[in-house]
Amino acid sequence: MTQHLVLTVIGDDRPGLVEALSHVVAEHQGNWSESRMAHLADKFAGIVTVEVPTEHEQGLIKALQALSSVGLKVSVEAASRRAYSDAVVVLSVMGNDRTGIIREVSKTLSSLGANVIDLNSYCEPAPMSSEMLFKAELEITLPSDLSARDLEKAVEQISSDLVVELAE
Repeated sequence: MTQHLVLTVIGDDRPGLVEALSHVVAEHQGNWSESRMAHLADKFAGIVTVEVPTEHEQGLIKALQALSSVGLKVSVEAASRRAYSDAVVVLSVMGNDRTGIIREVSKTLSSLGANVIDLNSYCEPAPMSSEMLFKAELEITLPSDLSARDLEKAVEQISSDLVVELAE
């Protein structure tokens, strides 16, 4: 029998952190199944899902927590695999950078019963003006009573300066 674990990791960015983490996982017969990792504000941050035989789970958790000695803080949560039965769409949002865009978009999604399963966002200078543009891509599951078009309309109503695109 196996256990699914979700690891969140953070530490001062430097070479070797992924190797140290992957070494500990493999050493305890864990299978690294999915991850998202990034350099953010001079920190290395990531989320990893691991499958591990239940007899190795506690040893793996202890070894992961011991990575604090090399500057990597690891938090571990037990989880289960869930298949998404709802429709999945990708929503792209772009607009002039300002405080609160993610809050406004997520509030709209939540009010519609849509669930964010993946979110990536960043800012970059606009090509002509060099003003900062905010860009986000969200993978979302829709409840059965919400069409993709209705979701798109609702997000477009947040602000006239947001460009919204939807891919199914």
